[in-house]
Amino acid sequence: MYCSSLPNMYGRALLTVIFFVVLLMTFSVMIGTFDFRSHLVPFLQAESPLPPPCRSFSPLRVYMYDLPRRFNVGMLQRRKSDETPVTAETLPPWPFKAGLKKQHSVEYWMLASLLYNGSGDGDGDGEEREAVRVSDPEIADAFFVPFFSSMSFNTHGHVMTDPETEIDKQLQFQVDVVNFLRKSKYWQRSEGRDHVIPMQHPNAFRFLRDQVNASILIVVDFGRYPKSLSNLRKDVVAPYVHVVDSYTDDESQNPFDSRPTLLFFRGRTLRKDEGVVRAKLGKVLAGYNDVHYENSIASSEAIKLSSEGMRSSKFCLHPAGDTPSSCRLFDAIVSHCVPVIVSDHIELPYEDQIDYSEFSIFFSVEEALKPGYMVEQLRKVPKERWVNMWRRLKDISHHFEFQYPPKKQDAVNMLWRQVRHKLPAANLAVHRSRRLKIPDWWDRRR
Repeated sequence: MYCSSLPNMYGRALLTVIFFVVLLMTFSVMIGTFDFRSHLVPFLQAESPLPPPCRSFSPLRVYMYDLPRRFNVGMLQRRKSDETPVTAETLPPWPFKAGLKKQHSVEYWMLASLLYNGSGDGDGDGEEREAVRVSDPEIADAFFVPFFSSMSFNTHGHVMTDPETEIDKQLQFQVDVVNFLRKSKYWQRSEGRDHVIPMQHPNAFRFLRDQVNASILIVVDFGRYPKSLSNLRKDVVAPYVHVVDSYTDDESQNPFDSRPTLLFFRGRTLRKDEGVVRAKLGKVLAGYNDVHYENSIASSEAIKLSSEGMRSSKFCLHPAGDTPSSCRLFDAIVSHCVPVIVSDHIELPYEDQIDYSEFSIFFSVEEALKPGYMVEQLRKVPKERWVNMWRRLKDISHHFEFQYPPKKQDAVNMLWRQVRHKLPAANLAVHRSRRLKIPDWWDRRR
């Protein structure tokens, strides 16, 4: 009888222990001292890592300085004396008759993209935009300086010896952009490293470039900049704004055969620096019935003829100009004419995201100047490969469209994405500078 009661006694004791253990665990979970997942489910798959500290899926927060209008859109409205900073309501449209000034207008489109505060169609809302303007500089990821340095040169200093050049100089010295920035505690905090300054024209900001050489500069190439001023590590390569109309209805069933010209070029052939190759190419490419190589000065009629020529050509030649790049490359892209790039020192926009070899052909200057070589190589391109390149051009051409309102993955949004990519290096430099006793020790190492 005694022995038979032992199992019942042990069972009741075990249940009592289990009850108190469960009670203790429940109380511990409630007060936050017990992690049941780590103790009771040790064999479950590990949790997903925490998201990175950077704001990968949020728009870049950009603070734009309120500069008087004479530093930006006032140059588009020179008869107006209003000096209040531009707003979305007072932003003038880009002038239709601006001519070649349009190719250097990246500064306008970047400013406009920050002013835009609308949405509704999904193309311009905060979830799709790469950058949004913030009114509080304390929460900004980057700072935009809305000085139209390219337009200032084109408007006031295009003729280097003209008396109006003094106006371009004053705009850089006056409230002057540089003095204005030096007084900003946010410029002082980073020494300008997280500030974005458009400098698209090769002669833009030419008087005080060395004063802003730590900033993120928006350039088209590095042809006229020393390494100490501008380089690929910290700066953003922007496309020229195309001047020909986009080929929006390019729906040919047989695009290869519908473009009878093999190779097309129309533009100035007498250039300086690397552009001397243009005159040499004119001699090398003479005598071919299906190669169009013409010296031309830009005008409304010339732009129209260039557009027609590009749309009827399989390949469009892009030799270096006064600097390694020119607007012609981007005219070819929006015309869906496969670019043939002859420029040994060219850098290309968004190249960490776009593989230009998928829709372009590259020749070194030495190769291009071999008589017959370039034309022979182009004739060997199979129809199937060319059609694939043509299709790829159609797929990516929207990345080279500047417009207002901005649209998803258009040119200005792609540029802001590039700015985001440059900020980690800028922040690293800022943080290191705050603690280093010998700032340039890294450069002194053996």
